[in-house]
Amino acid sequence: MNPIQNPFAPGAGTPPPELAGRDQILRNAALALERLRNGMPHRSMILVGLRGVGKTVLLNRIREIAEDKKFRAVMIEAHEEKSLPSLLIPPLRRVLLALDSGALLSEKVKRALRVLKSFTGSLKAKVNLSGQLDLELGIEPERGTADSGDLEHDLAETLIAVAEAAKERRDAICLLVDEIQYLNEKEMSALIMALHQVSQRGLPLVLVGAGLPLILGLAGRSKSYSERLFEFPSVGVLTNEAGRRALELPVEARDVRFTDEALAEILRKTERYPYFLQQWGYEAWNSAKQSPITLEDVGHATISAIRQLDESFFRVRFDRLTKREKDYLFAMVEVGGGQPRSGDIAEKLRVKVTSIGPLRSSLIRKGMIYSPAHGDNAFTVPLFDGFLRRQQTQSLQEAP
Repeated sequence: MNPIQNPFAPGAGTPPPELAGRDQILRNAALALERLRNGMPHRSMILVGLRGVGKTVLLNRIREIAEDKKFRAVMIEAHEEKSLPSLLIPPLRRVLLALDSGALLSEKVKRALRVLKSFTGSLKAKVNLSGQLDLELGIEPERGTADSGDLEHDLAETLIAVAEAAKERRDAICLLVDEIQYLNEKEMSALIMALHQVSQRGLPLVLVGAGLPLILGLAGRSKSYSERLFEFPSVGVLTNEAGRRALELPVEARDVRFTDEALAEILRKTERYPYFLQQWGYEAWNSAKQSPITLEDVGHATISAIRQLDESFFRVRFDRLTKREKDYLFAMVEVGGGQPRSGDIAEKLRVKVTSIGPLRSSLIRKGMIYSPAHGDNAFTVPLFDGFLRRQQTQSLQEAP
């Protein structure tokens, strides 16, 4: 069939043609935003799930909901090479400047800009804002506020000042943070403390984050009261019904359908992970010559889908790893069992379990594995074990 009309959209954070099975999460997010907009307290939210479940898609949809409700939406993506302050300062500055469209800034906004400048200078963030504020606004730093160099103290004072400026303007701020698990413990602790103080003052600022399952442990280690400050909705595989809708509705809009056997096979192959449903749907459409899309078409699609995933979705993560880290993952596959124990992995590698602790920690920091329970290991990337087995087979075939 015509690939130009293909409705499916595999890609990182690309919105699917049918966002199926996530209605409750979106309703809860809308409720939290509505309550905050009306001056009612509500917990912030962190979406938790593996790769490929659509967390970024949901975060973008919640950003749209926030903007529809007249929030100032600030979206950042955490990563290993940039500090939290350097990610936050530029968008917070933009928000403050946007809060006043007139010629004169309000006192609360001017104070928030002074506090932001103090925060920038004290932490030596790798963002050149000080000169811009001097040149554009003649703003001096707020001495004695957000300038201690202590991230927990200074971030709290900064977010409070920004939220107070928003409240004065009868506005509200939604801070969205993707890949939040890449914050270190100090940054996570500072963010939690800042949000706690903002909430205690009834100020209109809320956080919606998204991260891998290891964020649960990170938040708990950072502050013991994090479970009372956040909701942690789980974003998992789709139900059979939602998976079918995600496949059927987009093609029906183009007068195309799947056979029941074809649908069942895609659901089985993808294990109902949203990213993989998009990839298989895309390849099945391109493989089919006409409607309906058949089981035979899905067979051809599976070959193409696995090749595409191996070359991109899986490969880009695999290539970031050292040889020893790759060996650890291969050992996980060989041990098997879904969530292999660290002791069994060490035995497979023929080393002491204590010697692989740093290696395991490195893989957790890189977001490749997480610990569902003490001593257990699991991949954060669904179907990654199949990719590793294919790599092992290919290596054996290429060996002289």
